[in-house]
Amino acid sequence: MPTTAVHLRLGRPEDARAISLLARRVARRWILPEQSHEAGQALLLRLGTRALRERMREGQRFHLAWLGEVLVGIAAMRGDSHLVHFFVGTRYQGRGIARRLWERAMADAVRRAGTGRFTLNATRCAVPVYRRFGFVPTGPEGFSPSGVLTTPMALETVPARRAKA
Repeated sequence: MPTTAVHLRLGRPEDARAISLLARRVARRWILPEQSHEAGQALLLRLGTRALRERMREGQRFHLAWLGEVLVGIAAMRGDSHLVHFFVGTRYQGRGIARRLWERAMADAVRRAGTGRFTLNATRCAVPVYRRFGFVPTGPEGFSPSGVLTTPMALETVPARRAKA
């Protein structure tokens, strides 16, 4: 069986529907079971096509992983420092796609803004993944302003020095 390589690229507003479908599917499987009904519904609303398209137009950068014509992963960064959304399709987990997406999003932020500190709010099931990337908890698990149970985490990096002209 031929193997198709994973292709990474920046998301565009016309990708919002595919992003929403993948993010909602993964959220329903892994995140919603540990959340209140209200928090879960609010999260699904924030992962809707219209909401995602608007965030893209506002400047949030979505890094996408495609396997052929199938969207298999999403990493969305706000302000070149806060990882807002990070999803890999369940059947594609364990293949290194998450690491490749994170490394791409991080390198993009360092290149664009010289970012040296990244933050995120991890759901319980995602904490081990982020720990493998080098993130550490910065506070106890608690409820975000939207009511989702998360753990704040951060990663301190040493940005690449820019060459002097």
